[in-house]
Amino acid sequence: MIETGDSGRLWLLSGRASSYALHLTDRDELLHLHWGPRVTVADAEALAREPLPPHWPFESRMDGREEYPVEGGPRFARPALVVRTGRARGTAWDFTGADVTEDELRLGFTDPVNGLAVTLHYRMRDDFDVIERWMAASHRGTADRQGATDRQRADGEMELLRADAATWTLPERDGWRLSQLHGRWAAESRLVRGGLTPGEKVLGSRRGHTGHQHLPWVALDADAAATEESGEVYGCALAWSGSWRIAVQHLPDGRVQINGGAGYDDSGLVLLAPGETYTSPVFAGLWSAEGFGGASRQWHAWQLAQVIPRADQQRPVLYNSWEATLFDISEEQQRTLAHRAAGLGVELFVIDDGWFGARTHDAAGLGDWTPNTARFPRGLKPLADEVHGLGMRFGIWVEPEMVNPDSDLYRAHPDWVQFQPGRDRTEFRNQLVLNLARQDVQDHLWERLDALLSSVPVDYVKWDFNRCFTDAGWPGEPYPQRLWTAHVHAFYALLDRLRAAHPHVAFESCSGGGGRIDLGVLSRTDQVWTSDNTDPLDRLAIQHGFSQLHPARVMAAWVTDSPNTQLNGRVSSLRFRFVSAMAGVLGIGGDLARWSPAELAEARDWVALYKEVRPVVQLGAQYRLRAPEGGLSAVQYTRGADTVVLAWLQAQHHGEPPPAVRLRGLDPAASYVCRETGTVHSGAVLLHRGLVTGLRGDLDAAVFRLREA
Repeated sequence: MIETGDSGRLWLLSGRASSYALHLTDRDELLHLHWGPRVTVADAEALAREPLPPHWPFESRMDGREEYPVEGGPRFARPALVVRTGRARGTAWDFTGADVTEDELRLGFTDPVNGLAVTLHYRMRDDFDVIERWMAASHRGTADRQGATDRQRADGEMELLRADAATWTLPERDGWRLSQLHGRWAAESRLVRGGLTPGEKVLGSRRGHTGHQHLPWVALDADAAATEESGEVYGCALAWSGSWRIAVQHLPDGRVQINGGAGYDDSGLVLLAPGETYTSPVFAGLWSAEGFGGASRQWHAWQLAQVIPRADQQRPVLYNSWEATLFDISEEQQRTLAHRAAGLGVELFVIDDGWFGARTHDAAGLGDWTPNTARFPRGLKPLADEVHGLGMRFGIWVEPEMVNPDSDLYRAHPDWVQFQPGRDRTEFRNQLVLNLARQDVQDHLWERLDALLSSVPVDYVKWDFNRCFTDAGWPGEPYPQRLWTAHVHAFYALLDRLRAAHPHVAFESCSGGGGRIDLGVLSRTDQVWTSDNTDPLDRLAIQHGFSQLHPARVMAAWVTDSPNTQLNGRVSSLRFRFVSAMAGVLGIGGDLARWSPAELAEARDWVALYKEVRPVVQLGAQYRLRAPEGGLSAVQYTRGADTVVLAWLQAQHHGEPPPAVRLRGLDPAASYVCRETGTVHSGAVLLHRGLVTGLRGDLDAAVFRLREA
């Protein structure tokens, strides 16, 4: 719901439990008023009447109070908008009007000197507390720019060095604690919390993709007072799959603002000709009074309802042949694995890297998206048909944005990659990055991928991205910097076009594991590959961090072999591996040809159990009962009358029973029957020590199913 004050210059957005208020002064200063518990228009108008402090030569009354700080004038905080035209440095705008619909507010401004028009967008839906914010900047000038001094802009072009999607302003508090997700390859999404000190905390990626190092999300709680289920939490998340930056500013007067948008450095984002517009990605925010867990459940519910395609459909149990075969694949071998997978109850069979071109190792064939005739003489269709005949869907792996120098594509079009003239072309994993900003590259990829999906009955595509940008050059392009944003927009457009042409095909985002996970890619994919690390113990911490923002419905997790030959050699039981992977979208990636009859029988039972609890795990509300910090950890999922608890015992001292675990979100007056014990537990206490004493020793795990009596 959006309400407008009597002056026509104050706006109040209200959701399920929160409100957001802003107003425009007589001097067209757009100021933030409130973000937090629900308030009325009268409350917001009272806040608007409070006088601003005076300007001071070394301080600005605007800093920490503006809704969208721009460069120029009496401002010293980090600007969200930095514009260059060769006419006048900075931005000074006039308000042109507001447009209010049921759930969206649009505020328009112009800078007549630079011919700039800015529209700030706000969207808040009644059933959620997530506010979606973004901006659009348009060049409204003419090609005749009198007084232009910069050669690059003398023809009337306007350069946006920075155009953040939004600036979030927090209320005044004595102090703040910052939560973030950091990591590296095979160790993504590690949660860390610490006090916010004066100055700036800058997170981001300058790698051309979201990155393994940070997820574009932050959360802040005042005075470190929030717990998992209580206390105020403010969170922000960016919907962008390229280079990005989130800057958290702790200003000298104690105020806190958070800027976020595309691009990392202020070296140039886009160059606009007269009549052109740049639209930023969404930078979403939410407030919760229910702690970190309550904030997570709000994020999850909003994504399931508004972001993720077909989110009401449960994701199938898949088998991926990569760890079983690596590049040494054949049609007969894949058939054998498919029959074994079908016998376990698997619903989706995926053939990974190595099915195409001269792809017998990672130094050749990438970019040639036709089946390897030596390995698949009749193409992929006979294998796909057999997989379908076994009652499973069929999936393939692709990496369209990359190319090996040893490939037919590169030999034909060496100019199609990103490169700097006169410099060596840096190869990571023996591959280069295609310049997807080029229209001819986009056309080629569309033709090849559309032909592939049209000729083979493919149901699922695992879309990988296995290296960062290094030589992001574009010889001959007047403004090569645009490659950084244009690549992402072209990636989005290609995915959107393929989804429209092949609506039955599901897509998974992968980037060497969790290197491209964000709200932008999630709006056009069905699930994401969380990490290349499939060790079940390591995965507990990765999945714990992932759940701070994203729901289990999109979190792919595999059961692989023991010892874990791909990473650390750890030995773990099939039980522990399955319960770890059952916390998200279950997959199997082990070499089934080597599993014993007993292991196959046990795996069949785990798959059947997962299918039973899947609606609750993938679509239910998630409660993190105990973090994976050693000892016992547990996660609860509740949907309607059903509750599922997954518990893992990492280590246990002799004579020390696991601690009691209190379930959450249930009716304290109701009773619940546990199918594993037959015991009836009250909703107020639940899951006492007796329920988890079946967990013994190191690396043990269990699943508990409860239903309201």
